[in-house]
Amino acid sequence: MSRFQHIGIEGYRRLYNVQVEMRPLTVMIGANGVGKTSLLEIFLLLAASARMHLESKISELSGLSEIMTRDTADSIAFSLSMSLPDGPPLNYYLKLVPKGQFYEIAVETLTQQRDVNPSQPFKHIDSRGSDVKYSTPQQYGLIRPNWEHNPYETSLSQVPKMYQEPENFRKQLASCTFYGALNVAPKSPVRLPQSMRPATLPGANGEDLVSCLYYLRETDPERFEIVEDTLLAAFPDFERLGFPPVAAGTLAMTWKDKNFSRPLYMHQLSEGTLRFLWLVTLLQSPDLTTVTLIDEPEVSLHPELLQLLADLMREASKRTQLIVATHSDRLIRFLQPKEVLVCDAEDGLTTMNWADSLDLEKWLEDYSLDQVWTMNLMGGRP
Repeated sequence: MSRFQHIGIEGYRRLYNVQVEMRPLTVMIGANGVGKTSLLEIFLLLAASARMHLESKISELSGLSEIMTRDTADSIAFSLSMSLPDGPPLNYYLKLVPKGQFYEIAVETLTQQRDVNPSQPFKHIDSRGSDVKYSTPQQYGLIRPNWEHNPYETSLSQVPKMYQEPENFRKQLASCTFYGALNVAPKSPVRLPQSMRPATLPGANGEDLVSCLYYLRETDPERFEIVEDTLLAAFPDFERLGFPPVAAGTLAMTWKDKNFSRPLYMHQLSEGTLRFLWLVTLLQSPDLTTVTLIDEPEVSLHPELLQLLADLMREASKRTQLIVATHSDRLIRFLQPKEVLVCDAEDGLTTMNWADSLDLEKWLEDYSLDQVWTMNLMGGRP
């Protein structure tokens, strides 16, 4: 299984010079405005760049100058390494510089330390401004593309699919998915009947939650049973989920409570219940993408559900690299130091340190991790 190993960030908002070892589960803690959301945003930017949507994403972020570190940076750069199951890691570097009202891809490389020439890494991509070069699968040495190349999109996004290593890296990066606070308003997609189709993820807005759970029940009954068992652990009066048809090809979903003779429909469930059901479904999905980003999963959840949530995240991190931003000290209570990335600010710029690198062992003999955080012994406090 391919995994991202390390990310380096230079000049992005408050993340002026940050290096982060990537682990299976990363839960970021810290005060408002110290860069937790920025790290999620960076992965979305890199994913967009891998899908050939870099120009539109930078426009959505109001332009390159708006996301550079104020008064300090004159460019933005990212480095990202990915392990491979059957070869040395791939190392990617991307540097963007302002150019008038737009930007230029100043440097972009994708390299791999092969044994052919140990002193010089193998270059899959070597782009310097308008001088774009690729290595072909058939021969060693770099060639310029013989197709029309868009200078505002990355060379990675335009690499031919026959180039196996770059294409594998591109697909992994492009597959990053983001989940923010679920919309649970009365007419929101998650509360309405949904089409009966083979969905494997519940959707960022819960628009496929019913379809996903029904498909899971039909194709992977053991995993569906885990979902129901988790709901029973969280809500002792829960009995089962049902999927009554509403019209041709359309399903509703019901929640059977042992206290009531009739089941509850989605529009009758509380916000916290609905959000927890969505999170359980997401984290139990067998088709999670390479990187899954979740912002504040604790919203609307009762504190007693957070231990279950921590267990779900830990289990899901075996199938995806899970990056979570939270403000919840209650959630931190159920995590291990190696799973917590402490985000702080020094002179207005972000620092990020793993909690297991902060020499907390003596404190953790007498206090839980959330208490250590509350006492400001590990940073990440206002």
